[in-house]
Amino acid sequence: VYRGSVKDFPGFDASQDAEALYNAMKGFGSDKEAILDLITSRSNKQRVEICQAYKSLYGKDLIADLKYELTGKFERLIVSLMRPPAYSDAKEIKDAIAGIGTDEKCLIEILASRTNQEIHDLVAAYKDAYERDLESDVVGDTSGHFKKMLVVLLQGTREEDDVVSEDLVEQDAKDLLEAGELKWGTDEAQFIYILGRRSKQHLRLVFDEYLKISGKPIERSIRGELSGDFEKLMLAVVKCVRSTAEYFAERLYKAMKGLGTRDNTLIRIMVSRSEIDMLDIREVFRTKYEKSLYNMIKEDTSGEYKKALLKLCGGDDDAAGEFFPEAAQVAYRMWELSAVAKVELRGTVQPAGAFNDDGDAQVLRKAMKGLGSSQMSPTPSLSSPVFSPVLSQLLCRCRRNRGLNPQTLFQDLMADLKSELSGSLAKLILGLMLTPAQYDAKQLRKAVEGAGTDESVLIEIMATRNNQEIAAINEAYQEAYHKCLEDDLSSDTSGHFKRILVSLALGNRDEGPENLTQAHEDAKKLADVSSNDSSDSLETRFLSILCTRSYPHLRRVFQEFIKMTNHDVEHAIRKRMSGDVRDAFLAIVRSVKNKPAFFADKLYKSMKGAGTDERTLTRIMISRSEIDLLNIRGEFIDLFDKSLHHMIEKDTSGDYRKALLALCGGED
Repeated sequence: VYRGSVKDFPGFDASQDAEALYNAMKGFGSDKEAILDLITSRSNKQRVEICQAYKSLYGKDLIADLKYELTGKFERLIVSLMRPPAYSDAKEIKDAIAGIGTDEKCLIEILASRTNQEIHDLVAAYKDAYERDLESDVVGDTSGHFKKMLVVLLQGTREEDDVVSEDLVEQDAKDLLEAGELKWGTDEAQFIYILGRRSKQHLRLVFDEYLKISGKPIERSIRGELSGDFEKLMLAVVKCVRSTAEYFAERLYKAMKGLGTRDNTLIRIMVSRSEIDMLDIREVFRTKYEKSLYNMIKEDTSGEYKKALLKLCGGDDDAAGEFFPEAAQVAYRMWELSAVAKVELRGTVQPAGAFNDDGDAQVLRKAMKGLGSSQMSPTPSLSSPVFSPVLSQLLCRCRRNRGLNPQTLFQDLMADLKSELSGSLAKLILGLMLTPAQYDAKQLRKAVEGAGTDESVLIEIMATRNNQEIAAINEAYQEAYHKCLEDDLSSDTSGHFKRILVSLALGNRDEGPENLTQAHEDAKKLADVSSNDSSDSLETRFLSILCTRSYPHLRRVFQEFIKMTNHDVEHAIRKRMSGDVRDAFLAIVRSVKNKPAFFADKLYKSMKGAGTDERTLTRIMISRSEIDLLNIRGEFIDLFDKSLHHMIEKDTSGDYRKALLALCGGED
């Protein structure tokens, strides 16, 4: 099926189009609207024919005339569209290595994403256009393992056989593990050989096998073992093996997010993919970033340049609401990695060796003794010679070893901490002194008491805790507030949202394995939009399945849902529901798919942009520090190309930052 956004124009006449372009550029100024409308609605093959007809009719070079009449980004876009794909790639690479400095990102993007035939065409076009050997020019402008991998890719000899040997898959996965994680240093040649030669189908299975035997995705190992441009190139190869459409969707998003636009990248991708997989890129973009590529281009560009890009984009998926198989497959793959192998969940805070609660209590008491008196500041600095070691000790203790014997203190430790600390730091330290269930119960109580309800906190906690954690929260809530959690949730919420929370608060989720027959039936129920029975509403069906089935079973349900509908279940929820009900179901689905990734996303959103949501940041860092914060760190860097440690360091300050970084447990 053709997945480009630009197709052959019906009733095409090269001479007629050449005349129309000539008239649009004739006289003073030019009719830019006419130029962009005509060129963006013709396929590349037809544009090449227009160039030939233009020269025959007027004895002039159409590209040269367009360069003369147009300016800036619009000129670059239109001229790029007039070149055959291989010559356009050749021009991009020539520009990337010409002059002082090298545009490594351009080299990586083109050489990591092209097929064997596209590479062969590129090499020939470069030779024809510049009378130079592409490999020699790349070798002369790059170095090290980065150069070696580029040379391998330039050969265009990747295996294309879809017949895969299971034995070779297992061997390649083992060789990659031994070349990196299990080796002192790294055997880069092994990474180059396997990732540069094996077929895409083979490598996808190698990546799955690698996850099984190592407990981590290949991307994370590459980040840990390789560095610089070589690391970026290998990651690009892996991403293109998994999904070329997803790779380009990510590149487009990064080209437009934040201040400024990387127009060269935007133009290059919109031109090169417009007749290959732009529809797939659009749908992956919509799924992954929850906004359409069309709307992001519309917001980030202007003038004729914007109009031309939107023509190449080919439509607004926010308006159309359609969903294609490629996007569904990518959406499934985004969480399937966590289900391929039972990855060990690991916290960053571990039980202290040779723990002595009386000794630690005395150390803490001594550190606070006299603080707040006339001799010292009421809010001491934890970076002081006395308090810094105490903070380190406190944060290095597992919460199971903290706060269990307050009678060892002359005064209640919590009261002392409250009197000596303040602000965000106080909330963090005091939270660490509670058991996990006590802390969650306190957060839930704060969310429902007083005027208004913090639905986001209710959703985050209730949608992500397992049966044992829910039971402990209920007990802690009753003990602390002499009230039933279920009653408070019922009185403070309403409708389907209340029913979801009450169901989750029961802690009765099934804990068994998947049942394929039942999963198929469950997927059919979720997909059914035709039922008119009010007792069997869409929300009721989602609740009865999402709030009660086991995680392994729900993963199978989601897979069956995609097979039936070509929709990811998240897309269906966003399209068919709204408000707190939508947010609660989305949180459950994302937690089922990949809980560490769910929390990584919440942490990122708590710190991105202006200001910091310290309540969310504190809550997650405390609640996940002994469960899966190490896994969250890994997902964070995979999703956002920056470490959690780095973002905390950049976005917070003072003793609060020191405490958070101690909980974070390291820089990735």
